[in-house]
Amino acid sequence: MDLVIDQGNTVCKLAIFGEGDELVDFQSCSELSVPFLLQIFKKFDIQAGILSSVKDLKPEIASCLKSQISNFIFLDHHTPLPVKNAYKSPQTLGLDRLAAAVGAWSIQPGKPLLIVDMGTAITYDLVREDGTYLGGNIAPGMQMRFNALNKFTDKLPLVEPESDFTSMGTDTQTAILAGVMQGIVYEVDGYFEELRQKHANLFAFLTGGDLFYFDGKLKNSIFASKNLVLIGLNRILHYNVHS
Repeated sequence: MDLVIDQGNTVCKLAIFGEGDELVDFQSCSELSVPFLLQIFKKFDIQAGILSSVKDLKPEIASCLKSQISNFIFLDHHTPLPVKNAYKSPQTLGLDRLAAAVGAWSIQPGKPLLIVDMGTAITYDLVREDGTYLGGNIAPGMQMRFNALNKFTDKLPLVEPESDFTSMGTDTQTAILAGVMQGIVYEVDGYFEELRQKHANLFAFLTGGDLFYFDGKLKNSIFASKNLVLIGLNRILHYNVHS
């Protein structure tokens, strides 16, 4: 079995993939620890693994992974990929963005792809139909927008996100809720419409921890996949170890 780890800004996700890329197990934690990893190794027979992290990895975590798994990849901008990376500064590119692009390409190869990842930040990434990752944009995430309205004003309250929101608010609470949530809907739809003019047959993916707030509310048909980064990491692992 293969161990795939995605350490994000706020949540660390771990997945166990079996034969045929079957997702056997999924777990999450705020941050990796050696005892947590040892429990994984005790439960599963791990043959290979990969880790992507937006944070600096603690030495004891890296040592544990290397000692327990002979075929382990610490993803960086030097790692060979099944897609071409045309980003001008690959060393600054978020590895989760790259993994999501690989995951999307593995599901829908041969089509131009837009990947919208709704995490701490919202990222918009584009893959050409020939499998070339072109880059994308980074915008404030949902919670960041709510926090900013509260922090940088004197009287606006901190509003919690809800999946049930209207296009226009009728009081301050709902005005903030609609402004943030509906604003993101318009933003995502706007990106899709503009890019579809330049890339015929554009296929869009929605992923990230906040996707469930918006799934079904977008004007355009977008495929939701909460495990897109993990799928991409597993594909990169296969490309380097199993192929």
